[in-house]
Amino acid sequence: MTSGNNGASTPEDDDPFGYLYADGQANGAQPPSGGYGYPNAVNRVRAVGQRQYGQQPTAAAPQIPQQQGGYGQPNAHYAAPETHPGGATTVQQTSYSGGSGNGRGRGPNTKGLLIGAIAVVAAVVIGISVAMLGGDDDKGDSNNDAASTPTQSQSADSKPSSDSSAGAGKEELPKIDAKALRLDGGAATASDFKGAKADGGVYVTNFNQVGAKVTWSVSDIQKAGTYRLYVRYGIPGKDANATLLVNGTANNQPLNMENFGGTPEGDWEKGWKTTWANVNLNKGTNTVEIACNEGNQCDLVLDQLWVQ
Repeated sequence: MTSGNNGASTPEDDDPFGYLYADGQANGAQPPSGGYGYPNAVNRVRAVGQRQYGQQPTAAAPQIPQQQGGYGQPNAHYAAPETHPGGATTVQQTSYSGGSGNGRGRGPNTKGLLIGAIAVVAAVVIGISVAMLGGDDDKGDSNNDAASTPTQSQSADSKPSSDSSAGAGKEELPKIDAKALRLDGGAATASDFKGAKADGGVYVTNFNQVGAKVTWSVSDIQKAGTYRLYVRYGIPGKDANATLLVNGTANNQPLNMENFGGTPEGDWEKGWKTTWANVNLNKGTNTVEIACNEGNQCDLVLDQLWVQ
């Protein structure tokens, strides 16, 4: 190369973008078709996404423009709506993910869960202990009751204190045997057949005639009121009845002496029964009469009378 001779090529011939200039075009520079600028270039460049390893060539995927600026930096191509005329004012909401100040997520409070579990176990243990102590106390009381025996101050046949207190205020009501009754109208006493509960087995007989009557003077009535008069009688296996009078006044209904149970007729020993009627007694002494009047069926014997 000599002065004034630039040689076979000029620097613009080496410029890969020489085809963009007039002098480059004049020297034969061409747009790249497989390399940079000139024929036989070995650097063959393809657009991004044109071909991937192991795949057939496909059309170039459209490139998505990337957001300019780093995270948290404003985008030069974006303007908030409120910066435009008539734009609406928006309120940015920040969601709370429960993370700590260092940006990491906050896990469950294992310490609190452990304390709660210990408290539950302690409560269950205390409850079981209380139940076991209470069960032992009950069992001990039952054993003491079962093994208790009368003491020196309490005999085995003594009545409970509750019964004694109730009996202290309870009225002792009168009772009388047949032979202690006043007899009128041909009534008499006898002890021919068995079964009477009166003293000596004595009962009132000869009662099956109009006018026959027994009278009981009932004394020591502590309080006026309605009482129940019981009469034990005997019949020969057939129904009977009599008139009941209290303090001279006859009851509306006859004293019923039916053949309850249907004992055989004529069998006096199996014919003992008990009947009752309500009577109004005054405080003090009252008169009770059982009479055989017209219309009564008086084939019977009388054993005992008592008030309840």
